[in-house]
Amino acid sequence: MGKDVIIACDFDSAEKTYDFLGRFGEDKPFVKIGMELYYAEGPEIIRGIKERGHRIFLDLKLHDIPNTVKKAMKVLAGLGVDIVNVHASGTVKMMKAAVEGLEEGSNGKRPLIIAVTQLTSTDEEQMREDLLIRESMNDVVMHYAANARDAGLDGVVCSPHEAADVHRVCGIDFLTVTPGIRFAGDSRGDQSRIMTPEKAKGAGSDYIVVGRSVTAAEDPAAAYERCIREFIG
Repeated sequence: MGKDVIIACDFDSAEKTYDFLGRFGEDKPFVKIGMELYYAEGPEIIRGIKERGHRIFLDLKLHDIPNTVKKAMKVLAGLGVDIVNVHASGTVKMMKAAVEGLEEGSNGKRPLIIAVTQLTSTDEEQMREDLLIRESMNDVVMHYAANARDAGLDGVVCSPHEAADVHRVCGIDFLTVTPGIRFAGDSRGDQSRIMTPEKAKGAGSDYIVVGRSVTAAEDPAAAYERCIREFIG
């Protein structure tokens, strides 16, 4: 399975997004579109980026009753994105419904679907105190990953620290998509469980999601190429 770098396009307008993507010239990096941009611009931003030749991870983290998630995924499947996601804490039943919706809404091959385990901004103390989850972070992530696998999903979003164990529990072909990636010396920002691209490669990540280390760089194209060199070689 090939590895890849996904750039988190956390912008609030189509104009800023297209200006940013234009700085890559002929390169067409894989991009993540999250809530801020999607809610600001709607599905047209997805169509516009696809027309420019980019693969898209649409990061909306659906979490609702199974029927609602199924219907939403059926709509999202029609946008032609490459990866979508849900929250694993929404239960196996909800995740199965999400897969059903994607399959019903897809023309041909459906998008990959992955489940968020625990956000990389969450640490064990927050899990215990805010969420009343008493198990260790690793045990929780492995349990959620196994549930996602059993529901028919293609992989999970986890921190790079958990990627190797996810593969051990769920198999080498079960995808690990890992945010919380920073270059050595970069600010941690609001992330708790972070890693450099080079170390994420060794940890078993299949895809890394890189945000401010690229989007806030003076030369985003050069920062992206650095990610490629460190993570893929």
